[in-house]
Amino acid sequence: MRQAPSIYCVVATVLGVGKAPFAPGTVATLVAGIPCFLLIGRFSWQIQWTIALALFAVGVYFSREAAKEIGHSDPHEVVIDELCGYLIAMAGHPVSFLSIFTGFLLFRAFDIWKPWPICAVDRKLSGGIGIMLDDVLAGIGANILGLIILRLAAG
Repeated sequence: MRQAPSIYCVVATVLGVGKAPFAPGTVATLVAGIPCFLLIGRFSWQIQWTIALALFAVGVYFSREAAKEIGHSDPHEVVIDELCGYLIAMAGHPVSFLSIFTGFLLFRAFDIWKPWPICAVDRKLSGGIGIMLDDVLAGIGANILGLIILRLAAG
């Protein structure tokens, strides 16, 4: 008989979304990140950042424990970092198709490409903080570039 997943794995995989057979980070951003932003996007930017930072704290703990349980330092199925990173990418942005689409593309690009300093953090830090922080930095980069793009698009 199979043992039920621990609460650490349930939370860190965002209710199992991270078990998607292909591109679990992208899937998590689509099916968890975008809906979560739609829920909190009408709140003030301060509340959005507070939620994202609280999720970061939860993510550090739960991803660390899930990684220990899974037996890998940065398991692909742990996607709470993508959820947090996308919420950071979108914090303070308008709720619109253009901003959601732009934020999605930019966040995924920063997360996959990992320009400096994201690559340095990804290489040097381990455990829950290492799992989470590279996505937070990708989210910050996507947020700033997204605001610039949206401002230019608005004329």
